[in-house]
Amino acid sequence: MTTADSHETVEATVRRVPRFGVFMGLGVVLGIIAAGIITLTGSYEESAALGVVYPPGQVFGFALLWTVPIGLALGGVVALILERTARRHDRVVRVDHETVVSDGADDAA
Repeated sequence: MTTADSHETVEATVRRVPRFGVFMGLGVVLGIIAAGIITLTGSYEESAALGVVYPPGQVFGFALLWTVPIGLALGGVVALILERTARRHDRVVRVDHETVVSDGADDAA
């Protein structure tokens, strides 16, 4: 039951970083909302070239193919910009770094 402890004081940088997944997820949600708005405001007239009328569900699907990736990318860009601006507020602090090494006898209990 031997333990070896070592203490040292080191410097660490503390900074706030936005969660990229949250911003990208919000971008996807905004892309879905934009696709819904595009679908609701579109006109469903017969195509002059093909003579086909596309149903609203198909228009919504086609709009999702464009708006979701664009929203995902814009959310990532916003998170990157916020991360770069938050870098100015970094703080350097002194912390105690403690290492405890055990021989494994305590783990069996």
